[in-house]
Amino acid sequence: MTHEAAVTGSHTRSAAMHEIPEEMRHDVGLLGELLGQVLNEYGSEGLLQDVEKLRELTISALDDPDGDALAAAEELVDSFSAYRAREVARAFTCYFLLANLAEEQHRVRTLRSRDGEVPLTEQKPSDSVASALAHLSEEVGQREAERRLKELRFQPVLTAHPTEARRNAITASVRRIGELLDERDDPRMGTGARAKNRREMLEEIDNMWRTAQLRVSSPSPLDEVRTALGHFDNSFSKTFTQAYRRMDDWLQGEGSGAGAPKAPAFIRLGSWIAGDRDGNPNVTASITRQAVAQAADRVLSELETRSRGVGLSLTLDERYTPPNEKLTALWNRYRQLSEELTTTAAEHSPREPHRQVMLAIAGRVEATRQRDADLAYAVPQELIEDLKIVQTSLAEAGALRAAYGDLQELIWQVETFGFHLAELEVRQHSAVHSQTLEWLEDPEGYEAAGKKMAVPGEEVLETFRAIASVQQRYGIDAARRYIVSFTQSAQNLADVYTLAEKALGGPENVPVLDVIPLFETYDDLQNAPRILDEILQNPHLQARLEQTGRRMEVMLGYSDSSKDVGPVAATLALYEAQEKIAAWAIENEITLTQFHGRGGALGRGGGPANRAIMAQPPHSVDLRFKVTEQGEVISARYGNPEIALRHIEQVAAATLMASAPSTEKRNAEAARRFADLARTMDDVSRERFHGLVGAEGFAPWFAQVTPQDEVGLLAIGSRPAKRGLSVESLEDLRAIPWNFAWGQARINLTGWYGLGTALEAVGDVELLRSAYAEWPLFRALIDNIEMSLAKTDRRIAERYLALGDREDLSALVLEELELTTKWVLLITDQQRLLEEHRVLGRAVQLRNPYVDALSLLQLRALRTLRSGETSEEKALDDARNLLLISLKGVAAGLQNTG
Repeated sequence: MTHEAAVTGSHTRSAAMHEIPEEMRHDVGLLGELLGQVLNEYGSEGLLQDVEKLRELTISALDDPDGDALAAAEELVDSFSAYRAREVARAFTCYFLLANLAEEQHRVRTLRSRDGEVPLTEQKPSDSVASALAHLSEEVGQREAERRLKELRFQPVLTAHPTEARRNAITASVRRIGELLDERDDPRMGTGARAKNRREMLEEIDNMWRTAQLRVSSPSPLDEVRTALGHFDNSFSKTFTQAYRRMDDWLQGEGSGAGAPKAPAFIRLGSWIAGDRDGNPNVTASITRQAVAQAADRVLSELETRSRGVGLSLTLDERYTPPNEKLTALWNRYRQLSEELTTTAAEHSPREPHRQVMLAIAGRVEATRQRDADLAYAVPQELIEDLKIVQTSLAEAGALRAAYGDLQELIWQVETFGFHLAELEVRQHSAVHSQTLEWLEDPEGYEAAGKKMAVPGEEVLETFRAIASVQQRYGIDAARRYIVSFTQSAQNLADVYTLAEKALGGPENVPVLDVIPLFETYDDLQNAPRILDEILQNPHLQARLEQTGRRMEVMLGYSDSSKDVGPVAATLALYEAQEKIAAWAIENEITLTQFHGRGGALGRGGGPANRAIMAQPPHSVDLRFKVTEQGEVISARYGNPEIALRHIEQVAAATLMASAPSTEKRNAEAARRFADLARTMDDVSRERFHGLVGAEGFAPWFAQVTPQDEVGLLAIGSRPAKRGLSVESLEDLRAIPWNFAWGQARINLTGWYGLGTALEAVGDVELLRSAYAEWPLFRALIDNIEMSLAKTDRRIAERYLALGDREDLSALVLEELELTTKWVLLITDQQRLLEEHRVLGRAVQLRNPYVDALSLLQLRALRTLRSGETSEEKALDDARNLLLISLKGVAAGLQNTG
């Protein structure tokens, strides 16, 4: 499958290919060549030739205004046997996984080059923490800037929403191929090593090709937990502490590692996996307990290993590095605690007191994991205090490098992960709480009335008992946040406290709970300040505010608000809600964290996180950024350590810069200056959006022209794709498959619909260009929509829309697509989409015809399933299988699934 040969059919595409950096072009070509070799060796006669023919036709179709080449590609796809169609779909899917690797490797290569060439002090203020801190110091003074740095907090929260469309086995193969690709950048690699590398790469690609791309069954919540723990092993456990070290290197220069660190442990990992039971009956109290236990075992194993490793390295003789009194006292306490533990440590480390203590600490961490009550640490803070005693003793003895090297990274790790790894957050729908309370009042009467509960009442109560047991075993921070979906009144939060008391037999037994409102719909966002005023009167919340120093969280939902009113109005509503909630917090002297429920797709708040942070209203960030990380976004942002470091760096720098007076002034003034523009866009885009989704019969039509129904068959998550058995309205459909389906149909409607009509209503190009230049929120909106449009293909979209029988609705979609594209190009002053983003634009341009091939295969399957022309079960099964493979391939090609 040779990449270079594929570009000959298109002059435009050929030009794009040559604008791609040489190294990346070489990697794509190499991986494509190796995949072609694997396909040949597979022995399916004519497979590679069919793949090449289809690709040549879809590429030629780009410069074919008459559509003959695309029609020929469709004819070729229709000529394939069912087996050959699946093989071709699998081949293109594998190709995209490899192409993604090549792009990722180029990002890593670019980061390495930048690290070696650009001094940190010369980077842009928003790009590095050191530069952001320097910029902040100029505005607020160095002391205040350093105080703000200590307050910095980044909280990524992993969710199990079904947006990762590939199997773990495939992910593992891709990771190994990526490591082999990275090896090839080593200039020391000789001929023999390159030959070995190529052979191993072929072996891995062959393994990936022969691995089934479809899961046999949906993963259970505990399967999802294991996937998350894999991210801890492969990335989080090392990358987070590396981020702190890198920041400290920036801040201290050559003095880094020889003095107390300036970089705080500012990351706290959260998780909804096995905690989010909103609409997921598979998440039970038992599952929640098991999830926390598995995470705790994993992080304690890591801390034990790291503690022992630090201890074994401290071979410092007491004659040259004498212990201080506190270290000696700590050792004596350990001797009283366990003679066996200290005797073993002493025998292994004669005259090495710091090593002895560290080995004893490692033994206590092991005891904590094994639940040995006599030796276990009760809470992480006890471990941190012991480690700091060792650190202080080393520093006082002059062993500064030993004190602030690996030992400091271990301290950072404990501060970040505790004994629980990730703070498990429970989420449940407000209606479930109301139903449970009604049931508790009169269980027999409730059932006699024929009422049905979304979740068994006893299971709702058991959730609170699970939280209590988790806190007792692993500490309060292991599970204290309880998020209430669709919060529409203060009573929705009060219900949680009432249920907790009923579950545990009274207020004295209730675990510590931070009950967090989640505002999701357009109306709820508008009403948020009023609801928060009512919530503030709750005595349980008042008591908790006293305990936390008046700290509170509020969550904002991006997905449902966008599905409710469209992407434009939702973006503006979220900005206004954040602005009002921030003002409410200041007025009530509350230190607020606004929790952003963003997804990977642009219709769910996706896009670069640092750019989004810098566009927020004044005081809505205030040094704290908390956000959901979902599905393939987790792999994309954290799968490669160097990309993860860059992402963390950008988020941290942006979070600091968002608090700069100049940033706050710019955003506030721009929002005031363009307020009339925003009102027009809000009103017009909402009306346009509702005109489509509110049309009679829209929901069944949507299910007909997209693979929405089939998304539920894709075994990619434990959570059901819809709330009922069928989709009669958008309220029945979850936001994730809503976005997924439109993306698969190459329409991406959820990312842009309504914008074109809104901009047409404004009509003033110069005003819009001024807003694009001066208002970060508007710029982020336009840039995200530009990306969404670039991944949209009208030629393919028309074929999906033709699956339905509503020409009126299809015309609305296509008219808005044309209008939105026209205005985005006018505002950005470009001739084509992503023209100013050359590498990104060319990468998308090069990918699209490959996605076209998969889309044609998917359309073949959909036509079989939609036409009703066959009732033969084998033909229908073949079509479903092809469709599911193509779903994964398109997701890999577009790089955003939901």
